[in-house]
Parts: sequence; structure tokens; C-alpha cells
Amino acid sequence: QVQLAESGGGLVQAGGSLRLSCEVSGRTFSSYAMGWFRQAPGKDREFVAAITWNSGRSVHADSVKGRFTISRDNAKKTVYLQMISLKPEDTAVYYCAAGGSVFSFTRANDYTYWGQGTQVTVSS
Repeated sequence: QVQLAESGGGLVQAGGSLRLSCEVSGRTFSSYAMGWFRQAPGKDREFVAAITWNSGRSVHADSVKGRFTISRDNAKKTVYLQMISLKPEDTAVYYCAAGGSVFSFTRANDYTYWGQGTQVTVSS
């Protein structure tokens, strides 16, 4: 079993920054990768970024490239999402997830474990 706890969400003005954290506990060795997804009201859950535990290979959605950066600290079993130049359209509940495989780790269906989510609101 894997438990995920997100933190770092909040209200920020457009152009501002936030850093989300996701602390992982439990059987972390069973997870190939960690991902961040987001879901805005009335919309489907959307891939944001993902990173593998071993090699640190990362992937970012086109909509956040150059603004968001995913990273991980293996010793702390924590994954981060640094967000800069935030836009109102980034407003959503952000979820971290554990799972994935060498074949795929950018789809929500690739992930087995999910956190409760943290709200990010960007005002214009």
C-alpha cells in the first residue's frame, strides 16, 4: 500500500508562484513513477507532469512546459511541482499519483495510488 499526502496549494495572483509537495509513504518501491494531475470544475482530469523514481526522467504537458517543473527527492520520498508564471487557467485541484510503468506513465489510468488533492486558485 502507498499513501500520498499533498501540500502547498493556495490562492495566488496571476504571474505568481507556488510549490506543491507530495510526500509518499508505504511500499514506494512498487511505484515506477510519480505524476501530477489536475482537475478543474466540469473538466476531465488532466496530466501535468511525471517523473521516474530511478532515473529522474521527467515529462511535462505542453500547457505547462517552461512554467512548471517536477522534481523528486528520493531520500525524503517526496515529489515537488514548482509552478511559476501561474495563469487563471491553472486553477484546479492538483493530485499526485504513484504508479506507472516503463511503458507508460503519463495517463491517469497508469496510476494506482492517488492523494486527496490540493486546491490551487489563480486570480486574475
